Amino acid sequence: MFGRSKKAQVLAADITDYTAVRGRSLMRDARDRFLRNKAAIACMIVLIFIVLFVVVGPQFAKWDNEEIDWAALGDVVVLGAPAIESGHFFGTDSLGRDLYSRTIQATGTSLLVGLIGTTMALIFGTAWGVCAGYFGGRVDNIMMRIVDILLAIPATLVIILILVVAGRSFVALFVALGAVSWLSMARIVRAQTLALKHREFIEAARAGGVSELMIIVRHILPNLFGVVIVYASLMVPEMILTESFISFLGLGISEPYTSLGALISEGAGTMGYGTLWQLAFPLAFYVAIIITMYFIGDGLRDALDPKDR
Repeated sequence: MFGRSKKAQVLAADITDYTAVRGRSLMRDARDRFLRNKAAIACMIVLIFIVLFVVVGPQFAKWDNEEIDWAALGDVVVLGAPAIESGHFFGTDSLGRDLYSRTIQATGTSLLVGLIGTTMALIFGTAWGVCAGYFGGRVDNIMMRIVDILLAIPATLVIILILVVAGRSFVALFVALGAVSWLSMARIVRAQTLALKHREFIEAARAGGVSELMIIVRHILPNLFGVVIVYASLMVPEMILTESFISFLGLGISEPYTSLGALISEGAGTMGYGTLWQLAFPLAFYVAIIITMYFIGDGLRDALDPKDR
C-alpha cells in the first residue's frame, strides 16, 4: 500500500509539473524577465508618477498656466521664487506665469508628442517594411530605394521645412516627426520579415492555401511584435529629444501651448538673472522622462530578446 501511495504521489507530481510547463507562454516568460529587472521596474514607477503628475497635478494648481501674477512680474527674483504661500510651487517664469501649471502642460505635451509620433512611425514603418520584405523582388527594390533616398536627407531639415510651410501647430509637428521617424522602423521590420518569410511554418501555411494577406496578419506580424515594441519604446525618448531640440530653436509648439523644450529654452535665457528654478524644474522632468524611457526600453529588449527565450 505504501509503495502504491508513493508511486501515485510521484505520478501526481509529474502531472502537475507537466501542466505547469504546458501552461507557460513566451509572453509570460518575457513578463517574468521584465519584472526581475529592478532598474526597469523602478523607472516604470517613476514614469507612472510623472503621468499622475500630469493628470492629477492640475487639481492642486492655484494659478492657471496663462494667468500672470503681476506682483511676481515686478520682482521675479524675490516674489517669483518657488513658495507654497504664493501658490507658485515651482516659482514663476519671466512673464510672471505659474511655472508649476506650465510644467504640467509642457510635460503632457512632450509625452503626447512622443507617443503619437511613435505610433505614426510604428504604423507606417511596419506596413512599409512588411510589404517590402515579404513580397521582395522589384517591389522590395523600389520601396527600399525610396527609403534610402529619404534617409539621405537630414531629418532636422525636413522637420524645419514642414513646420515652416505648414505652420507651428500640433498637427504639423506630428506630421513632421512621423515623416522622418518611420524610415528606420521600416528597415528593421523589413530585415526581420526577410528572416521570417522562409521559415517552416510560413511555408506550411502557404502550402495549405492560406492567402498572402492572412499569412502576413496571422504569422508575420505576431512574430514581429517583440522587435517592434522594443524599438518603439526606444523611439519615444528620441521623439521627445527631437521635439525639444526644435522647440529650443524656437520652431516648436507656439503659445499658448508649451513643451519641456520650450520651457528649457526660456529658462536657459534667464539663468543669468538668478532665476535658476525656471530652468531646473523643466529640466528635471525632461531628464527623468528620457532616462526612464530608455531604461524601460532596455528592460523590454532584454525580456523579449529571442536569444533569452
